[in-house]
Amino acid sequence: MKIRTGLGFDVHQLAEGIPFWLGGIKINHTKGAVGHSDADCLIHAICDALLGAANKRDIGYHFPDTSDEFKGIDSKILLSKTCEIIRNAGYEISNVDSIICLQKPKVKDYIQTMQETLANVMKIDIDDISIKATTTEKLGYTGREEGIAAYANVLIYKN
Repeated sequence: MKIRTGLGFDVHQLAEGIPFWLGGIKINHTKGAVGHSDADCLIHAICDALLGAANKRDIGYHFPDTSDEFKGIDSKILLSKTCEIIRNAGYEISNVDSIICLQKPKVKDYIQTMQETLANVMKIDIDDISIKATTTEKLGYTGREEGIAAYANVLIYKN
């Protein structure tokens, strides 16, 4: 069995009046993430982790932000296509461990729904997706509520 790990990171600016998508769900908040797609920071980090683990480059290579095809796209579609890419290379997903870094809104009450949504898209068990959230204690761009960051670590395997 071949086992590989991947690390993903994504960051987006936050702005007033934009829908806030995170972990595949829409969260009520006055600010949303700015981006070419729906700017779902968590999904983008997971995509990069999966692609990196399979040595299939990165999210920008497969889904460039210069392409009209991906303008405003639901990031769950990007995640589904990413899972297809790694499965076509012979890999399966063992687990995802992730961290969301933002000051507001508090997302602890949304984590289970995010896990369910992502598990459905990725076709893996909900117990194989860990999502944690933290603040930066009001330090830096996340602490000033100017942006959001997400990190993801994945384990994939090939028999």
